[in-house]
Amino acid sequence: MPLRRGLFHWLLPSAVILPLWLLIGWIASDAGGWALAWVIVIAIPSVLVGQLVLTLLIRSRGTVRHTRALSWWDVAGIGLWHALTILVGFFSEAWFWPLLIGATLVFFAVFWSSLWQLFQEARPSVILRRYTAPARGPQADPTVVILEEKRDPLR
Repeated sequence: MPLRRGLFHWLLPSAVILPLWLLIGWIASDAGGWALAWVIVIAIPSVLVGQLVLTLLIRSRGTVRHTRALSWWDVAGIGLWHALTILVGFFSEAWFWPLLIGATLVFFAVFWSSLWQLFQEARPSVILRRYTAPARGPQADPTVVILEEKRDPLR
């Protein structure tokens, strides 16, 4: 539970820290001018907006708001996406493209997983439908009681 709660609190700050890491990684690795253009024009905005969208999707679920902890699917997906994003920030020539493609695919998987979990929590549960559905069959009680109450409209 501490890991799930820790990642819950990490979601919002990571929207700023991960894009900042990409810029710091570019500076540390001396990747070149084209890499800087990629970082400023594509990487920083996409990681910032992507993390904010994931944060909104994850934190809008009732179970996450109630427990203030992520699901294990969220922990695995967010953890893997953040690890790949950090590794992309090292700008290794041999591993840059595979890591970038992997980070992009993992982001989309986490996005769809978050949407799926949100829709699963938003739909009526089977238990609720089972007990509120009208009774059918021979065991149903055919007795119906109607109560009418009449009031004097002037009172």
